[in-house]
Amino acid sequence: MKERTLTIIKPDSVVKKTYGSILQILLDKGFDILKLRWIRLTREQARAFYEVHKGKPFYGELVEFMTSGPVIAAALERDNAISYLREVMGATDPKKADPASIRSRFAESIQRNAIHGSDSPENARKEVAFFFAGLELEQASAAAEANDGK
Repeated sequence: MKERTLTIIKPDSVVKKTYGSILQILLDKGFDILKLRWIRLTREQARAFYEVHKGKPFYGELVEFMTSGPVIAAALERDNAISYLREVMGATDPKKADPASIRSRFAESIQRNAIHGSDSPENARKEVAFFFAGLELEQASAAAEANDGK
């Protein structure tokens, strides 16, 4: 069943210019990119996005990191997108990640881990909506379906 999920290519990947390789991996793994957005998050946006982690010891550092440079947010779609993206990304700690995973290849550390992916259908819906208006995404999906028939 086709699912939607969100990924964020984090500031460390943007600064190192590995985002093209990461996007290519996602395409090669069968993800359709429905919408893509290059953005520099404000502190307020980062706090709101990562509110689920508020109160945890790493929350402040996470907000600082995610506002340290631009990110690339992408709404993705494919069968089992949420769980498969998490598999393709690899473990949060790049030292424990599968050698073929994005994090093993591109992440520096647990915090500077190259990429974010939604962890559940509920969070995927919230996270996609955070970056992309519903109408925009529906139009992108319809265009992708129309192109499949060509």
